[in-house]
Amino acid sequence: MKRHIRLILPIITKVDGFVDGVAEFENDDFKIDAVNIDIGPSSVENEIDEALAATGVILKAIEAENEGVDAVIIDSCGDAGIFPAREAVSIPVLGAGQTSMHVASMLGGRFSIVTVLDSVVGLFEDLAKKYGVYDHLASIRWIDIPVLDIHKNLGAVKQKLAEESLRAIEEDGANGIVLGCTGFIGCAAFIEKLLKSKGYDVPVVDPTTTCLVISQGLIKLNLSHSKKMYPTPATNKPVIGFNLPLFEPPVQKLKAVK
Repeated sequence: MKRHIRLILPIITKVDGFVDGVAEFENDDFKIDAVNIDIGPSSVENEIDEALAATGVILKAIEAENEGVDAVIIDSCGDAGIFPAREAVSIPVLGAGQTSMHVASMLGGRFSIVTVLDSVVGLFEDLAKKYGVYDHLASIRWIDIPVLDIHKNLGAVKQKLAEESLRAIEEDGANGIVLGCTGFIGCAAFIEKLLKSKGYDVPVVDPTTTCLVISQGLIKLNLSHSKKMYPTPATNKPVIGFNLPLFEPPVQKLKAVK
């Protein structure tokens, strides 16, 4: 029976052609699908967007586990809602940002993140500290193109990514590159080719595809996050304004009047 991996896009914007970018990772063993959140921002480019996306991510993670999905990927490098989602479910929850940073630090020691806008620099610095890889972070560079504009001129995006990646290596001392937006899927090969033409054979980590391969490995190894570290909430309590299954009020049983 095929195992099932679901990508949760923590945005409400439908991304044309996105599934085509991950189709090659489907095979006889794995089914892959993708869903948007139902409530949240149209793109994730700052801390406010992260906070607004988190509840939608939690809901989609719970929905996925209830449907029998074997692992979920938060398909955004900001990893919106990753820790509460792990508390909410027992299946593996991977974040594109955390996974790609750890892989890059493993493969190159010092890495740089090349992302969309300077508004996410502080966010990525905080995540690198939280994930324990801040000492491996050479720099964070950006191409000054909003998320929703990436596919309007993908050729220009690839060129800008390659140029900033080259600067990260030559000026910042990076030994590897993390693409700091899952919207950059399909760009890594172009960047690697340009860097090699300049004499730099370094890893360029695509966050979405890296997460997919690692999630497949975790499923095969029957590994998931520690519920000691991310315990499921033990009690229900009143919560106003959020339709979260974890906080549904207990059913009041009425006694028959005799």
